[in-house]
Amino acid sequence: METGFATLSPPVDPARDHIRGASKAPVTLVEYGDFQCPYCRDAYPVVQGLLERFGDRLRFVFRHMPLRDLHPRAQAAAEAAEAAAAQHRFWEMHDRLFSHQLELSDAGLRRHAEAIGLDVERFERERRAGVHAERVDADYASGVRSGSPSTPRFFVNDVVHPGSPSRAELEEAISAELSAVGA
Repeated sequence: METGFATLSPPVDPARDHIRGASKAPVTLVEYGDFQCPYCRDAYPVVQGLLERFGDRLRFVFRHMPLRDLHPRAQAAAEAAEAAAAQHRFWEMHDRLFSHQLELSDAGLRRHAEAIGLDVERFERERRAGVHAERVDADYASGVRSGSPSTPRFFVNDVVHPGSPSRAELEEAISAELSAVGA
């Protein structure tokens, strides 16, 4: 069915994507985000509120889209989040990076790793070697394929949400999807 809207490519893959919330939720909210983007920082509490409001009816997926031309530390922050993911701490680092967005220097990223209890030497070794750059680049490429020109960009059940990342607009889109699937 042709919707006229951009669709998510590739679809969410629980074996690959970072998922927060119920794995079998009837509605999935995907964000293409940039840890240095002030609009993504503003969207962070909106997403947290949506997860609280919809509970097990909503799952959230975060994909990297570092806008390197605008945000020179976004790539390093995304790779730091993936280095944390390698130690099963993606969401702790995700939350910390948005809560401390002005602290994305190499020293700041190291402090964040320490604060969330990572093996800091492993974290630093992987970060310096660019071990996770390919993963970040793959997310970025999927954002481009999905028609995402900027961040944050949200998809509700694989279809782009063309509005702003306001809580009211996203709540309306999620509620409409829940009604459509009878949940």
